[in-house]
Amino acid sequence: MTSTATPITIKKYANRRLYNTATSSYVTLDHLCQMVKDNADFVVYDAKSGEDITRSVLTQIIVEEESKGGQNLLPIPFLRQLIGFYGDSLGGLVPNYLEYSMQAFLRNEAQMRQYMEQTLGGLFPFNPIEEMNKQNASLFESAIKMFAPFYTAPGGTGGSTAHPSEAAVSDLQNRLNMMQQQLNEVTKTKK
Repeated sequence: MTSTATPITIKKYANRRLYNTATSSYVTLDHLCQMVKDNADFVVYDAKSGEDITRSVLTQIIVEEESKGGQNLLPIPFLRQLIGFYGDSLGGLVPNYLEYSMQAFLRNEAQMRQYMEQTLGGLFPFNPIEEMNKQNASLFESAIKMFAPFYTAPGGTGGSTAHPSEAAVSDLQNRLNMMQQQLNEVTKTKK
């Protein structure tokens, strides 16, 4: 959320109803989802205890969006790896890493969209963006594998220990450099 204004307060009652105090009306998870997409900052409090339950409500929104059957953003291997980090000693690193990765992805996406719109006058081919998304996903998966204490390769039987080797770190750095070069080339050609 980029808003510097005071976040909107949403209260969640025992009957699971959500109340927007700014509009004095009841809202649904779909309303909150749209607020997120509109960059409207909000916090959700349990009406009885006053506890901040924003994280669990945002998680509910993700579960709802994933279950709608249209677009699934969270691949099953990623979910399994993420669950594996709960209670792990490296688990504390994951939130910062995920936040950093998402910010990098958003920067890449914004630059690519801006370039396409300026260059093509609103015509928007999806192949370059899809390719960049695939590279981002591959990069992200490689990074997660490096941090996973027990990574099972797809189709493997499990239990093999995967510690980040110098080769894995070097490969990840090379991929990041290659993506940066691609972005630089794209931004140079637009000028």
